[in-house]
Amino acid sequence: MANSAPASVWRNPIHFLAFGLGSGAAPKAPGTFGTLAAVPLFIWFLQDLTATAYFIVLVVTSLVGIYLCGKTSKDMGVHDHAGIVWDEFVGFWITMWLAPAGWFYIVLGFVLFRLFDILKPWPISWVDKNVHGGFGIMLDDVLAGIMSFIVLQALVTFVF
Repeated sequence: MANSAPASVWRNPIHFLAFGLGSGAAPKAPGTFGTLAAVPLFIWFLQDLTATAYFIVLVVTSLVGIYLCGKTSKDMGVHDHAGIVWDEFVGFWITMWLAPAGWFYIVLGFVLFRLFDILKPWPISWVDKNVHGGFGIMLDDVLAGIMSFIVLQALVTFVF
């Protein structure tokens, strides 16, 4: 999908954050680039947190994301513009909560999250079509993150 990022992404700090620090301005596959941009933030700031601290970060970034995504979407006059990828950041971070350290698990979490986010199995597809505003933009990716988290934890527990 071709992406046309507005100039406001580079001038408005709310839009810049909603566009995943600019990663959502990628001309193709902004969701994938947004998820990719979430990886170094996970490595540098999240993976060494306690489970409780990490969970608090997830709650805060989800709540902040409702505002960021909703405001940016409203300002642009487009519901869930492809470049709004803060929700991908949070969805990936949910996937990686409690994951073992190492690149194998980061790549596996990335692939699982992108699969759930792109394929949108029920109830993600229902939320994507029926829940609007910043809450809806965030919720489908939060659900994709939760489903990816469950699969990743099952693989860690029973396969790896």
